[in-house]
Amino acid sequence: MTAVEVSFSYLDACLGVLVAWGAIGVAGLIRPRSVEFAGRTLFPLGAVCGVMLTVVAIASIAAPTERAVLPVGLPDLPFHIRRDALSAVFLALLGGASAGISVFSAGYFRKGEGALPGLLCLEYHVFLAAMGLVLIADDAYAFMVAWETMALASYFLVTTQHRIAEIRSAGFLYLLIAHVGAIGILLSFGVMQGGSWQFTFDAMRSAHIAPEWASAAFCLALFGFGAKAGLVPLHVWLPEAHPAAPSPVSALMSGVMLKTAVYGLLRVSFDLLHGVQWWWGLLALAFGLGSAFYGVIFAAVQTDMKRLLAWSSIENLGIVFTGIGLTLVFQGCDMSALAALALIATLYHALNHAFMKSVLFLGTGSVLHATGQRNLGRLGGLIHRMPWVTWLTLVGVLAIAGLPPLNGFVSEWLLLQAFLFAGEVPQAFVNMLLPVGAAVVALCTALAGYVMVKFFGVIFLGQPREASLAGAHDAGVMERIGLLWLAGACIALGLLPVQVVHLLGSVVQELLHVGPGDWGVDGWLLAPPAARHASYGPLALFAVTVAVVVLGAVGVRVWFGRRARRGPAWDCGFVRLDSRMQDTAEGFGQPIRHMFEPFFSMQRELPTPFDALPRYRVTVGDRIWGLVYAPLGAVVRGTAEFAARLQQGRIATYLLYSFVTLVVLLALVL
Repeated sequence: MTAVEVSFSYLDACLGVLVAWGAIGVAGLIRPRSVEFAGRTLFPLGAVCGVMLTVVAIASIAAPTERAVLPVGLPDLPFHIRRDALSAVFLALLGGASAGISVFSAGYFRKGEGALPGLLCLEYHVFLAAMGLVLIADDAYAFMVAWETMALASYFLVTTQHRIAEIRSAGFLYLLIAHVGAIGILLSFGVMQGGSWQFTFDAMRSAHIAPEWASAAFCLALFGFGAKAGLVPLHVWLPEAHPAAPSPVSALMSGVMLKTAVYGLLRVSFDLLHGVQWWWGLLALAFGLGSAFYGVIFAAVQTDMKRLLAWSSIENLGIVFTGIGLTLVFQGCDMSALAALALIATLYHALNHAFMKSVLFLGTGSVLHATGQRNLGRLGGLIHRMPWVTWLTLVGVLAIAGLPPLNGFVSEWLLLQAFLFAGEVPQAFVNMLLPVGAAVVALCTALAGYVMVKFFGVIFLGQPREASLAGAHDAGVMERIGLLWLAGACIALGLLPVQVVHLLGSVVQELLHVGPGDWGVDGWLLAPPAARHASYGPLALFAVTVAVVVLGAVGVRVWFGRRARRGPAWDCGFVRLDSRMQDTAEGFGQPIRHMFEPFFSMQRELPTPFDALPRYRVTVGDRIWGLVYAPLGAVVRGTAEFAARLQQGRIATYLLYSFVTLVVLLALVL
């Protein structure tokens, strides 16, 4: 697409929303201690801005590309911005998810969660504005400024309860890996400028670099954006930072921030670089499939509900990167129809995960506020105390488990179509590996359903495991509205896939230079052109499901009539049935822990005969942390301690250092 002049600028409208977010954040400093001002005024205004951004972005997906140069930055490096189909899709994701999260936050942040409410509001809205600027940046300078602002704002949000040592440690780990990833991205931009020393994206698009340098740029980008997305083995920050952050922040980071990494890799791979090579896709496939599998098995053994969702995010981002890898393989092999299908599935799953995971994190936030518990072993039976949260969280659970007719099924079904109907790839080795990739995706999907059964069943079903749960209360009005918004998006994305895919077709045409083809049959059935004999009709399935449920309920009512009565659950012949007879989170994950034990670092605490209350406890750790990060941290700590010894605090010692350095330099020169 070429840049054109239009009477109404979608780019100006998007930029106006980002400026408004920044202004809302600054307004929080007017009354920094007022929870009412932040909750009743600023966060709802932020939600309105999110809705406006969603409407503008969706309307602009098929519009011509727009560019502008902002009068900010350095004298020779002004900010270049651009709105095209790819950025519009991710702006819609940002606006839609943030709208629901902001409304929820208006009712959630009641005491500032450890920080002043006004300061929290500033960090929150700067975070939103920075993510939006990442999506419209059109030069390396503007992109990196926005990227680092996003990292710093999210760091302060993660460490909201900074008085707790574990949270400070989690924030430091997150910031460290974020900056390591940023170095990779910066180096990738340095390679892509091709010696022109022009860092606008237009200059990178027109640069001609050798294939080996293009491969280096892609690998650096995969490393940098993979660190932000939490790909294994750069994932260690994510299970620590998400539980440490307040739940709306966790939702925003998992649902939206991780997608900026997806956007960045798509921008580099299909827009800034030329001559895609098929082995790039194999590399992305390997990291994606490995992350998806690693994330889902660790999610299955977690006993902390927010840590479980964090590992689930690693799994879902692994699936998204798997889709990117598959697109690269097909594009490198000149299989345009399948490349289009894989890219559609990738974008669709990124959209889906933004709303599914936001619902789940916000649901856990309501549970945490109502009970004060994150440990699954101390929850249960909340369906009676928190019906709104239960049923809205169930929508997210069913969606992320990949059950039709909700949105998670659509994207995973499309991705499997791309795997299963790939045909003969003109690379024998790749052709042999693709069925293995399809099997791994299917296994991860099945295990994700297993994880969600554990998550929902242990928290909301059965009997309460603690007496204190009797005082649990349902979410407030603003929290319910936020959950309804996000759950409604999950339903809409599931029931209207044809319309969504037609919108995403503009991105396919822009990045792959091929039309998406006829994606709909009779306007309602979803049938990818690469797999015509496979189709999916969500509205028909939904209508049949509703009809079966309604007829079944009516039939039961008519059949039993007045003979039906309520009673306690059957106790299997026991005298009483209590919460200790229920399956626990540890017990639920035990089969997975047993089957995949080599992946876990486990510590067992065995009871002794002298224990008053004997307990058997198993602590599951990440083996990668012990094999990679712990030794690396020990080396860095030892180097720092050695360097610290050089600081003697005496001027005579420092003069000796200067003299020795001068002698060495003279010896080298002479």
